[in-house]
Amino acid sequence: MSDTQFPPSFELRMREQLGMRWDDFSAAHQQPSPVSIRLNPAKLQRPPAGALPVPWTTSGYYLNERPSFTLDPHFHAGAYYVQEASSMFLEQAFRQVVDAQKAINVLDLCAAPGGKSTHLLSLMNEQSLLVSNEVIRSRANVLAENIQKWGYGNAVVVHNDPQDFQRLPGFFDVMVIDAPCSGEGLFRKDKHAMEEWSPDNVALCSKRQRRILSDVWPALKTGGLLFYSTCTYNPDENEDNLEWLRQEHDVEFVPLMVNEQWGVEAVDHHGIPGYRFYPHRVKGEGFFLCVIRKTEEARESRVRHKNSFTGPSKKIIEQLSAWVKNGAEKTFILRHDQVQCFPQNKTPDIDFLAKNLYLITAGIVMATVKHEKLIPEHPLALSIDLQPENFLRLDVGLPEALQYLRKEPLTISTEKKGFTLIYHNDIPLGWANVLDNRMNNLYPSDWRIRKGS
Repeated sequence: MSDTQFPPSFELRMREQLGMRWDDFSAAHQQPSPVSIRLNPAKLQRPPAGALPVPWTTSGYYLNERPSFTLDPHFHAGAYYVQEASSMFLEQAFRQVVDAQKAINVLDLCAAPGGKSTHLLSLMNEQSLLVSNEVIRSRANVLAENIQKWGYGNAVVVHNDPQDFQRLPGFFDVMVIDAPCSGEGLFRKDKHAMEEWSPDNVALCSKRQRRILSDVWPALKTGGLLFYSTCTYNPDENEDNLEWLRQEHDVEFVPLMVNEQWGVEAVDHHGIPGYRFYPHRVKGEGFFLCVIRKTEEARESRVRHKNSFTGPSKKIIEQLSAWVKNGAEKTFILRHDQVQCFPQNKTPDIDFLAKNLYLITAGIVMATVKHEKLIPEHPLALSIDLQPENFLRLDVGLPEALQYLRKEPLTISTEKKGFTLIYHNDIPLGWANVLDNRMNNLYPSDWRIRKGS
């Protein structure tokens, strides 16, 4: 028997919900949480030695132990993302019901810190657009950092309340709402989640989730797909909310094919197919997911084929076009003295978003312009579109890589002068500027490692 002290009303409900499986569920909370990562397929294809695959995703792996991710340069380079395994099930749902070959608009509404957004970027094609939103500004900054580390240029990070998306009727083909919840599925991993849990908080979360669904629903186009998920077991926040959505709108619930060996529990609540993850049945934490198709007629936004952004000079565009792959197919814009680029085919959509939402960043932040001179920015170094052969390169070992990531002075000797890409194990970490008598470390101050060795 487990000696974990669950909140009494939670235990009472879960005993009823699980029946004879309660003891297994309770005992699972005495076991350590699994450690899992998801590789960035554009940067890293080989998992760490001894890692075992997460069965419902192509790029997720369980690690034997939890390393110091902070002291791994590849973590800071966006080569992988540390993500809870159960939430990677989004890939199964996406692959089964979305035509990923089409150019689509995708919204990750409650996106920080970026696990599902980076996952979606790896699943979408490069002609599609991801809009990652976070309502809390400090978390939105963390989201933007993780999106930039992942390195994909077809993403926009915005900072808006869900109701703001009503300005974009029928704009999105796909929505992901990983709704803020009571966190019951995190009790093993996060003791604070258990301390903060209460029936009143569950009721509050359910009410907020319905407001979020109601606010953002008009922005999903007719026939569009909504992926609704939580990290809780409570029907009030899962099936009951979806039943409410069915009463309010014309919807169709989409079943998924699930391998029985995975341990995922497929449930049917009055014709609503949902998928539950319990820690005694899967190697992961608690999770719930359901897929909904919007069947009611909805008006769609009129996106005009225009570009209202301020652009850099022709000379700068010519130079920057050589810095990235398919530069002739990019749109370059100037914001706050910085040049950003994104796919030309999504320029009207991004222009439309910028007029209606609070845009933090769009595409790849490439360079800062100073008197017609270009200073390359850190996100460019991590971009999968970077043309590295057009820059100087310096390969460093682990001690020097950590020195660089701490933004400490670099004393490495190199003959060639100018902006130089710092590499570790064939993956770029960022920029340094090699001068006559010193090397300036250009790693972003806000991103630097503060942990000792």
